[in-house]
Order: sequence, then C-alpha cells, then structure tokens
Amino acid sequence: MSSTETTAVDKGEKRSNFTGRIGYVMAAAGSAIGLGNIWRFPYLAAKYGGAVFLIVYLISVYTFGYVLIMSETVIGRKTKKSPVSAFRHFGNTKAHSFGGWINAIIPMLIAPYYSVIGGWVLYYLFSYIQGEVKELGGDNAFTNFISSGTSVEFWFLVFAVCTIAVIFFGVQNGVERVSKVLLPLLVVLSVIVCIYSCTRPGAVEGIKYFFIPQMQNVSWMTFVTAIGQMFYSLSCAMGILITYGSYMKRDVSIEKSTTQVEFFDTLIAVLAGLMIIPAVFAFNGADAAKTLKAGPSLMFITMPKVFGNMGFGMAIGIVFFLLVFLAALTSSISLMESAVSTFQDELGMSRPIATLTYSGIYIVLGTLSSLGFNVLGGVKLLGMDFLDFFDFITNSVMMPIAAIAICLLVLRSVTLKGVEDEVTYDGAPFKRKKVYNFVIKYLCIVFLVIILVSSVLNAFGIIKM
Repeated sequence: MSSTETTAVDKGEKRSNFTGRIGYVMAAAGSAIGLGNIWRFPYLAAKYGGAVFLIVYLISVYTFGYVLIMSETVIGRKTKKSPVSAFRHFGNTKAHSFGGWINAIIPMLIAPYYSVIGGWVLYYLFSYIQGEVKELGGDNAFTNFISSGTSVEFWFLVFAVCTIAVIFFGVQNGVERVSKVLLPLLVVLSVIVCIYSCTRPGAVEGIKYFFIPQMQNVSWMTFVTAIGQMFYSLSCAMGILITYGSYMKRDVSIEKSTTQVEFFDTLIAVLAGLMIIPAVFAFNGADAAKTLKAGPSLMFITMPKVFGNMGFGMAIGIVFFLLVFLAALTSSISLMESAVSTFQDELGMSRPIATLTYSGIYIVLGTLSSLGFNVLGGVKLLGMDFLDFFDFITNSVMMPIAAIAICLLVLRSVTLKGVEDEVTYDGAPFKRKKVYNFVIKYLCIVFLVIILVSSVLNAFGIIKM
C-alpha cells in the first residue's frame, strides 16, 4: 500500500504526507529546535565544562540521537501510524500497548506547559516592541509578571491560539508550510544576534569559556547531562518523530533527512551558546561564570538585564525574543500535531474534531501551569508547582522510559533487518549502519537507564546535577 493510500484509522481516508524531504526536515528540525537549544544548552555548557560538554553533546547527537531519530522515523514510515497504532502494528501485547501510549501521552502533557513558557516569551517580545527595556531588566520584573495570574494566562492563550491555528490547516498547509518559513528565519535571526553578541567589548572571554575546556567544572555529571540534553533537544521519545515519520513518503531518504535534522539542531545549539555566553561575559565580566550557572533564570532575568545595559538593547531584545518565540512555536506545533494525530488514529476523529478535542485538554492543563505561580500557588504535587511537576514527570521519568520502549521495539519486533530494509528502500544508502546497530544493541538502553535514575535522584535532591 502506498504512503498516500495508507490510513490512520483504516477507514479509507488518505493519510496526510509531507510534500518531500525538505518538508520533513523543516518540520522535524523545527520540532527539535526549541527552548532546549536556545535556553537550556548555553547554561548547561557553561556549568559543565564548556568545550568538554560541547564535545560530549556532539558525540551524543551523532550516535544516540542518530539512533533514536532513525528508529522513530522508521517506525512511523513503516506503519504509517501515530505512536499507539504504530507499536500495536508489531504486536498486540500489553508491552506494545504501554510503549505506544507512553510515547503518545508525553506530547499531550508537554504541549500545555511548554506553551505557558511560550506565552512568557511572547510577553517579553511585545514588551520590547513597546520599548520597555529598562522595566524588563528590573530586579523583580519576571517575578512580578508570573505572579500576575491574568497576564500570564492571557499570553498563554495567545500562544495557544497561534499553535492551534497551524494544526487546523493540516500537515502540508499548516505544519510544513509554517516550518519552511519559520526555520530559515530562525537561523537568520540567530546569526544576527550571535554576531552582535560576539562583537561586544569583553565578549571574547565568553567565546573562550565556551570553546576551551573548563576542567574545573568537569565531572561524571558532565557526561550524563550532555547526553540528557541531547535527548531533550532532539524531540526524541515524544511520539513526534514517529508521527512525522508516518507522513514521510517512501522515496525520501531517512538517513539523509536525519543527518540534516542533526545539523540544524547542532547549528542552533552552538549559535545559542555564542548568543548568550559572550553577552553575559560582556555585561557581567568576572561574575559571568557564576551568572551563567544560575540556570532557568538566564533567559527571563539575566538576558533582559544584559540588553538593558547594551547599545541597541531594544532592537536586540526584539530580535532575540522573536527568534525564541519562533523556536518555541515550531516545537509546540510538533507536540500538538503528535497529540492530534493520536486522537485521529485511536478515536477515528477528523482533524478538526481531533484538534478541538485536544485543544480543550491543552487549555485546561496549560491553565493549571500558568496559574501555578499565582492563583494556584498553594497547590503542590510532590512539592512542585504544576509546571515543574509536568516537566519532571515527562522529561525525567516518562521520556527515558519511552525511549527504552522504542529501543526494545526495534530490537525485538521491528528487527535490525527490518530497519535496514526501510532505510534502504528504493536504493537509499545506510551509511552509518554499523554505528546504528552497535549503539542500539549495546549502549542505548544502558545510558537511558542512567539518565532516568540520575534525573529522578536529582529531582528529589539526592544528587546534584
């Protein structure tokens, strides 16, 4: 059965497709390039050894990341189904069902709280457009904003509407078309901010800090965290790449597409490091290293302070938060698309009905996260507010388990020969076959277990990452 004849719900409807390799690569790369690259990568690189972290991260992307992207794409294209049905295609056991559902549920839980953060980005973007440079750089600006329930909820809903609107238009006219515009624009804006940041007085020390090994900050957690960042950054084990793989035509090279996704992800991660680390050094000087290690506050507290004390602060603030918004939007689109595809496949819904149905869940869960710092601040789950809880349960617990399920599915049901047959369909090459087979057979599951255990222990304060 051809890709245009395969259906998600076996009702005779044609399953949507990307128009070709560029459409898939733009959508998959847009999914991979998100807040994890622009916000999380720079502070982790600064905290865990600079160039050492960068090298471990790059090795991880081109080994573990390569294997996970290839595996999910193969599963999706081979079955032409979203995660639950894709797993069941290879066996109708409880294990197959569990593997499919955990991959399907993850994006349903991530999209709402991710969109809350996307709303924060939108608020900062529009505030810079209005010229509030000094106000945003104030000591309590961010705290005052997230403490305002009405304002946070409003910007979350604005961001949510942007995401939902794209999904309504479908795979080609929505997801693919928007990705083809936003991803190149994101790269261009990243280069502009990067050039500006790296040419500030004192920025050279930040460049050195990023590209020279900082051995005093290296520990075994450097390796665990770098591998974990790869996992977080590439949109693996979220059901997204299975869903996007199901939209890929059979004449598109899976390996070539994967290589291009790896390239875009790596490019933006490195550019993000060059955008943020030199800028912080230019502003903070001797205290820059300590400031960079502060973590999540970097984007919404540190960078506005930097922009407020730099020439052209308003303009660079607009460009910076515009590119962060584009990165967040492309990722939220992919998360919601995976969720909607599951609703279509498992409940037999049309795209409009599936989109509306999930949108209700999306807005309810997102509202819990947006109000968790103010109106619902007294409600805690495992001692965490709603946003932190959803982030912990998905990223630290569910995603490593979902990735293990994918690896086991490939090894036991799809088989390495089945992967090779799908990758080499129509004569396409499988250049890194030996790397793929070795990593998935001997390394992936071991390292995924290490990431899972380390993340959980870190969340409960037993170890510090």
